[in-house]
Amino acid sequence: MVGIDEVARAAGVSTATVSRALSGKHNVSESTRERVQEAAQRLGYVVSSSASSLASGRTRNIGVVIPHLDRWFFSTLLSGIAEEVTRAGYDITLYNVTPDREHRRQVFDTFLRRQRVDGVIAVALELGEHESRALLSLGMPVIAIGGPNELLPTLSIDDVGLGRLATEHLLAMGHLDIGHIGADPEFDIDFHIPSSRRHGFESALRAAGIDPRPELFEPGDFTIEGGFRAAKQLLGRPGASPTAIFAASDEMAIGAMLAARDLGYRVPTDLSIAGIDGHELGRFFDLTTVDQFPARQGARAAATILHELEQPAGSVPDREELPYELVVRGSTARIGT
Repeated sequence: MVGIDEVARAAGVSTATVSRALSGKHNVSESTRERVQEAAQRLGYVVSSSASSLASGRTRNIGVVIPHLDRWFFSTLLSGIAEEVTRAGYDITLYNVTPDREHRRQVFDTFLRRQRVDGVIAVALELGEHESRALLSLGMPVIAIGGPNELLPTLSIDDVGLGRLATEHLLAMGHLDIGHIGADPEFDIDFHIPSSRRHGFESALRAAGIDPRPELFEPGDFTIEGGFRAAKQLLGRPGASPTAIFAASDEMAIGAMLAARDLGYRVPTDLSIAGIDGHELGRFFDLTTVDQFPARQGARAAATILHELEQPAGSVPDREELPYELVVRGSTARIGT
């Protein structure tokens, strides 16, 4: 096994310089760093994580607390985190938090206290005061992605604004009878994302002088199958059908498009459909969406944590609003066209 002394001889520097160069410390010239990295790569030398941790007091590991691993939004956001931290030479430890109270307590009161990470990113979790203070007590950088948290620095997305923007687009296309696919209360746990998007939907209707109609709402479960079932219910009821559907996620919007096709509706000639997320399948289905850039959200959170690790505490703003953007494609059209 190649040792650090062999890399030092090959690069013509001391072992201390090799250690500083490969750990990312700033007191090494760029030319020396490149020479050391080239020698390490040529010899197949990899820094021992345990030795590096003992020398620096860091694990070079970022903890990510996340509620779902099997949902597109979360996996995409996680890929953004991973790309950023691995580029900086860090690893990731995942803590999958379920709604079970005892499991959450173990994560926040036990697992994270083992000091195996240098910083923590909490994704889309509505943290109680005890959980937030447990994270702060770790004495390391912590950042949350999601709704507001008075105790933690937070990257937040305006879910009311997302719903309002999608609905305003449909209203601008002349649609007055707009159905909405949201979620049951069981899917409305953290930050009440589905209800926030429904609030944006209803506020846009009221601003246009339209009273929301309960019969034009149908819950789903943020999956394609759930959107398919919900759209079948909306479009199969007696009486006038909606001329447009706003789904609270792109996956449910795609399910609605498939249901419309099964029922003989032409999208967008007979029915316009819009979603939220910026799902990669949106291009394939030509779906109009409000893109919230989940990969960028993850990369931004990771960059913030890495910056905090290199800079004095307090350099991270308490709250930062994340961007979103309406992407108009072929699933929506002006009514009557």
